Amino acid sequence: MTPSARIQAAIELLDAIIASARDGGPAADTLIARYFKERRYAGSRDRRAVRDHVYDAVRRAAERPSSGRAAMVGLARERGDLAALFDGSAHGPAPIDAREAGAEAGDVPQWLQPLLADPVEQQALLGRASVDLRVNRLKAVRQEVAPLLPEAVPVDGLDDALRLAEGWPVEQSDAWKQGLVEVQDAGSQLISAACGAGPGMTVVDLCAGAGGKTLALASAMGSRGTLIAADTIRSRLARLEPRAVRAGATFIQTLLLDQGHEERALRDLHGRADAVLVDAPCSGTGTWRRNPEARWRLTPARLDRLAQEQARILDFAAPLVAPGGALVYATCALTDREGRDQVNSFLERHDGWTPEPVMTPMGRAHGHGILLTPGHDATDGFYFARLRRTG
Repeated sequence: MTPSARIQAAIELLDAIIASARDGGPAADTLIARYFKERRYAGSRDRRAVRDHVYDAVRRAAERPSSGRAAMVGLARERGDLAALFDGSAHGPAPIDAREAGAEAGDVPQWLQPLLADPVEQQALLGRASVDLRVNRLKAVRQEVAPLLPEAVPVDGLDDALRLAEGWPVEQSDAWKQGLVEVQDAGSQLISAACGAGPGMTVVDLCAGAGGKTLALASAMGSRGTLIAADTIRSRLARLEPRAVRAGATFIQTLLLDQGHEERALRDLHGRADAVLVDAPCSGTGTWRRNPEARWRLTPARLDRLAQEQARILDFAAPLVAPGGALVYATCALTDREGRDQVNSFLERHDGWTPEPVMTPMGRAHGHGILLTPGHDATDGFYFARLRRTG
C-alpha cells in the first residue's frame, strides 16, 4: 500500500467505527481485524500504519465525527505530513479543500465534562496504557515469575502485580501459557483485594463477565471455599472456563442469570455470602486509554439507563450478603452518578449497612469509596467502595 492508500484505508475504517459506535455495533479492534482479513494484500507495516492513523484520529476527537474523512482531515490539519497524503492519487483520498470541515479536537465530550468526578485529570484519560499482570498465587509468587519476564517491573503496593510496556505480547510468553500470570489492570487487582476473600469463604462475583476479577478472587482463596461467577451473558461466562483451567482454578462455579429475573437463580444464596462483588455495567469512562472510541458510544440517555441498572443490581445483591459480610461495589467509570452518588443512594435505600474505609496504596478517598484515575495512579479509572452488613 502507498502512504496515501493507507490514509484512505484509515478513512474507510473510521467510517465503519463511527457507524458502529452510533448503532451499538462491534468495537474498533474487531472492525480493524475484519477489514484486514478481507485484504490479504496489506502487509504488516501497512496494517500497523493504518491502525496508528485510525487510533490517532479516534483519540483526537472527543465527539463522534460526522465521517471518517472528517476525522482524518481534523488530524491532518495538525500534521502536515498527513495533509500531504491527501493527494488525489489512484488509491488515495482527494485533496483537502480549504473550506472543508474537520473533526474538532478534544478529550471529553462537552456534555460529559461536568459529570466527571472533580479530581479526574481529563487530559490523562486517553494516555497510553501499560500491560499489567497479576501473578497467580495458585501456581507461583512474584519472585518466581519475575525472572521469566525480565522486562516487567513490580507495581508498588501490590504484591502480585507486574507491569510491562504497552503492546507487550503477553500471550506469547511461557509465563502466560503456564497460567502463572493473568492480564489484569493494577486498579482491577486492587478492587479484587478489597473484597477480602480468603480460603473457606463463600464469595459471589455477581457481574463476572469473562472472569478477570473472579480469577483474582480464586487466587486469594487458594482454591478453597465456594466461589460463584454469575452473569447474564452466556458467551462471557464461556470465556471464563478455559482461563480457569489454565489458572488451576477449576473450583469456580458459574451461574447464568436471566436478566430482569436474577433473584430466581440467586434465592438460595440469600444471607450466605461472606463477600459479594458487584462490578457493575458502566459507561467505561475509566477505560478510554484502551477503548477511546467508547466516547463516541456514550450518550446522556445511555448513562441514565446504566445508572438505573447499577441501582437495580445493588438492590438484588444486598440480600446475598451474610450478616457481617461485605458488599464491594465497583465501576470502571469516573462519573459521580455511577460511583459516589450510587453508593450514597444505596445507603439511603437500605438500612443495616456501614461504609468501611479501604487501606489502599493508591487512589484517593471520594465519598465513601476510592477513586482511581490514570493521571493520578497510572491505572485505568475506577470507583469502588466496601460496605459492611451490620443488620
